[in-house]
Order: sequence, then C-alpha cells, then structure tokens
Amino acid sequence: MDKRKTTGNEGEPFDKLRAGSVDKTRNRSIGNYGEEIACKYLEARGYRVLERNLKLFCGEIDILAETPWKLGQKRAVVIVEVKTVTGSGYGGAVDLVRYRKQIKLRTLAKAISQDYPDRDLRIDVIGVDGNRINHIENAVN
Repeated sequence: MDKRKTTGNEGEPFDKLRAGSVDKTRNRSIGNYGEEIACKYLEARGYRVLERNLKLFCGEIDILAETPWKLGQKRAVVIVEVKTVTGSGYGGAVDLVRYRKQIKLRTLAKAISQDYPDRDLRIDVIGVDGNRINHIENAVN
C-alpha cells in the first residue's frame, strides 16, 4: 500500500501538487514566445537587438537592444524586460514587473553600464498579452 499523503478527490501525490506549483517548461516556452514577438516588434521599429538572454553575474537580461538612429542623437542601450501572459489571473503582463524585479533590473543596468560607459542606458518593459503588445519606455528609473 502506498503511504504517501494524497490531496482530496484527485488522489495525486501531495508532493506533486504543492500550492503555487508551476510547469517550468511551459512557462519557459511561453517566455521564449514572448521574447521572439518582442524582438520582432523592436526590429520593426528600428531597434537593433544586441543580445538575448544575456547572463550576467547578477541575473539575466531578456533583450539588450539599441535604439533607432536619430539625427543628432546617440543611440541608447536598452535593457528590455519581457513579460508574457496567457490569461488574466494576475493582471496585465507589465503588472508583473514588481518591486523586487525593478531592483534586479537596476542592478543589471549598473552592471551592463560598465560595457557601455559613453552611452545612455534605459530600462523598458514589453508586455505580450495575447495579441496585444504594450511597450513602456523608461519603465524603471
């Protein structure tokens, strides 16, 4: 006889149904989809994607891009945080960039600024929410 605790009616092992458990593979594929959409969106608007999923000692940058060229202006380097949602359970995609994530993005900006000392740097958020794309420039100061 199996002595594992089970939950209610489903009979699934308790250790497999922890509160808040998520399918990480599914989340990763949804995230990759959102990042692909965000890259195409940025490129269509003249941005140049420098790197994707850039791993630094202090975290990971979803997209590192360069702003479109404009007469008389330097191109800025942009850290882009991409949030993708498939349902409305937690609000819109950009609502998911909470305080702790903003601190992490500021830390990443400080680290990446060492590689681009003469460039302006900003942090944008792109929310991919079904068919809608919401791009917020300078979302984190």
